[in-house]
Amino acid sequence: MTLLKWAALPLLFLSLSACSASRCAQARDEKPRLLPMSQQIALREGWLQKRHGMLLEMMRRHGVGMWIVVNEEFHDDPLTQYVAPPRPYAGNRDVFVFVDAGAEGLRRVALTGYAEEAVLQFFETPEEGTSGPEFLAELDARHQPKAIALGIDGKRGVTRSLTRDGYAWVLEALGPKAEARFVSAAPLIEEYLDTRLPEEWEHYKGLVELTDEVVKEAFSSKVVVPGKTTVGDIRRWLYDRLWALGVSTWFQPDMRVQRKGGVNSKSRGFLAVTKEDVVIERGDLIHVDFGISYLGLHTDWQKMAYVLREGETDAPQGLKQALANTNTLQDVLMLETSRPGLSSADVYDATMARMDALGITAQVYSHPLGNQGHALGASIDFRSATRKEAPKLLREGSYIAIELNTSTPVPEWDGQKVAVMEEDPAYLTQEGWKFFVPRQEAFYLIK
Repeated sequence: MTLLKWAALPLLFLSLSACSASRCAQARDEKPRLLPMSQQIALREGWLQKRHGMLLEMMRRHGVGMWIVVNEEFHDDPLTQYVAPPRPYAGNRDVFVFVDAGAEGLRRVALTGYAEEAVLQFFETPEEGTSGPEFLAELDARHQPKAIALGIDGKRGVTRSLTRDGYAWVLEALGPKAEARFVSAAPLIEEYLDTRLPEEWEHYKGLVELTDEVVKEAFSSKVVVPGKTTVGDIRRWLYDRLWALGVSTWFQPDMRVQRKGGVNSKSRGFLAVTKEDVVIERGDLIHVDFGISYLGLHTDWQKMAYVLREGETDAPQGLKQALANTNTLQDVLMLETSRPGLSSADVYDATMARMDALGITAQVYSHPLGNQGHALGASIDFRSATRKEAPKLLREGSYIAIELNTSTPVPEWDGQKVAVMEEDPAYLTQEGWKFFVPRQEAFYLIK
């Protein structure tokens, strides 16, 4: 990985221009620097202003007159960093209120322990001496919202995050008669979080590229020594690499190992995760599921590597065909069956019908990406296709993890079936889904 490669990312890196040979060599060995925290906050606050600018129209579309988000000390609401400045909130209870004020437009009110300057850039606050419950009651009396949206009754954690005591606080502030106007904010939250900003795109692309580079390094001879390196060694290397980069992850990196003659157990219908003490051997096909969190955005990434046997220069043809089958599944889902406005259930059904016609055994379990790793929006997923829920429509501009696999008998492995599991972030256009980074069309090779 060269510094010039990193310089293409929308991040801050060292310049190689006009440097001495020794300094250039030293710079190439240095790790990439992401934006300092202060610049990350400034960038995200700019995005927040744009999100607030879209919120009133969304509230009216969902029939919401008031939206209340309650943040508890040591128990942050997962919405807080996306509706308020992304800074630590240490008040006992901080409340953010959005009100449709009719001709006045959107009123944004923060009922916090103190009026901090960053918050005042986005919200009005009560005058000194006015309590939060008192001010909330005044807002309700003045604007009389027909529907007050709260984080209740949703099917996902971010849409049902209001605590019992938080609910009681709102009810006491507004009075018992207001409870009849309480509604779930879930539909509003989903549209708010599933609407990607054009300004986010380049930064997210850079994050995907960073994810790609980290995984390529993890699945290389630099990290993996056949006969010595364990699954746990690679997992711990990934954790340490994240720490060195100054980023985090939203889930534990998982690995799967398939080998000729091996018996692969299943978990919830998928190839089971391999235990940490398993040693990587020559001839193994290894897989990683990994993601990075940065700027309030998250990636999800699955790639595969083959550990060359002595004398081999490439993976066996049967394994390469297995990967080609997964590439075919990607093509069908991304380019043939998906378009904005189509039902996710219809897209899933059409994709599977096409794979059946091609004689390829496939699974599809793709999910939205963005402000969460398993984000809100339309999932193209065999599980959601069987649930008794109204199908969701694909929304242009949404981000998704194209997550799927095929199972293929491999002649060189005596007909043993091999699962090739891939996952790539993509975004929806009028022509279908497009990858942020080119997909994997050849296994990473470990010598």
